[in-house]
Amino acid sequence: MPPHSENQKKHDPHEIEGVKSRHARASSLRWWKVIILMVFFMVLGGVLASVFKPYADKVYRKLIRFEAADKEVTEEVDAEPEPKAKAPASPPKPKEPVIRVPSDYTISSGGDIRKMSRGIQLNTMISLEKGGLASIERNTDESFSAHYELKIKLPKASVTLAELEKNTPMLKSMLPGLEVMVPKAKISEFFFQLYENKAKRLKLKTTQLNELMTRHNFYDCETILNLKHPDTGQRVMLMQAEMDVVSDGSDGDRLPVMPDKIVNSTNYQPLTSYGWRKTGKSPNPLIAGWKNRIRKADAEIARADTKDDRRAWLQSRVLKIKREIKDMESRSFLVADYDPFIVMPINMLTAIGNSEAVRVGDYAVVIYEGKVYPTIVGDAGPSYKVGEASLRFCKQINPKAGIYSRPVSDLTVTYLVFPGSRDSFREPNYNTWEKRCKSLLAEVGGLGEGVLLHSWQSTFPSDIK
Repeated sequence: MPPHSENQKKHDPHEIEGVKSRHARASSLRWWKVIILMVFFMVLGGVLASVFKPYADKVYRKLIRFEAADKEVTEEVDAEPEPKAKAPASPPKPKEPVIRVPSDYTISSGGDIRKMSRGIQLNTMISLEKGGLASIERNTDESFSAHYELKIKLPKASVTLAELEKNTPMLKSMLPGLEVMVPKAKISEFFFQLYENKAKRLKLKTTQLNELMTRHNFYDCETILNLKHPDTGQRVMLMQAEMDVVSDGSDGDRLPVMPDKIVNSTNYQPLTSYGWRKTGKSPNPLIAGWKNRIRKADAEIARADTKDDRRAWLQSRVLKIKREIKDMESRSFLVADYDPFIVMPINMLTAIGNSEAVRVGDYAVVIYEGKVYPTIVGDAGPSYKVGEASLRFCKQINPKAGIYSRPVSDLTVTYLVFPGSRDSFREPNYNTWEKRCKSLLAEVGGLGEGVLLHSWQSTFPSDIK
């Protein structure tokens, strides 16, 4: 080989070691061989295209979908991100809950607890306060509690004639002497004592709402005044109240027979505070019923299953019934169905050393709707109640009155009682009652012009002609 050729080969910068023989072989190919090869590959391509065309379409469609999906992803990736809110340095302090006190509340059963038959206005309210953990509060009594407070306003007494006439119109014209007595009247201590006794009774029953006295019965007295006529010195106690019914008493001499429902009653009281020595031979009709009560009590006492406390109560009850039988055997009493009398609180009738106090048997007059009725204090009632009269009296005031229906519900009845005026106890004589009351009224100014004193007539069966 010539040296020139060796040097060119040796220094050719484009020569690749190990492939120098490829150029030599290619240059040796003939042109007709190239044409044959081109035709062969064209035929082969057509055959392959016809065979694989369906698959090619599928591949194409997939490539298109992938391209579209890739474009969406690219757009999402390439899209400018929204600015993020700047994170606070510290979490905001939670707002404290607003405690809203309900304006009203009623229990779900029994209706509105503010509406009570006792006449009590029971105001209700829920108080919400911030407490501690529930696990602690659920074991603390004060966390879930109700506070009950009974509020009562004690009334003041009427002291002027104008105030008295609001309840009993034309009282001054019916009793002219009041005009000179009322200005110097003193409120009786029994007025204050009455409402103090009512309050004490409420305290005893404060947890028993269904046993509390009603609002109506609490406010049953408008006033109690001590009056004295300046000329005669005659004293009189004036009281304004309602009128409730009393149905007690028995008298074998005037009423030897009484209905079986009374004879066998466990509530009827055979005795009244006003009584006198028995003069007739007819036995008291209630004795038979009282002896029957003793027999029943003795039978229960003898039973082995009777408890000790019940047996002790029955034994004391038997002793009381036996004492009453002795009284009925030797004495007679007023009968509320027939005798027109009034009832006063027992503490007033038994007050020792009080010149203003009235006593059983004292004469009295009752004024209602322009009429004046003579009567006596015939019985003692509870120390927390005033304004009671016998059934006979109540029916005279209101024919619809009964043992369960009072004749006057308003404080419009005026009672005048003359302290220290009683006579010796004897069988009632209504004519004597009328005369004595008329005389006593004269000592305090008398009755007004045209005002008459009522005349009672006996309604006992033996006296009806």
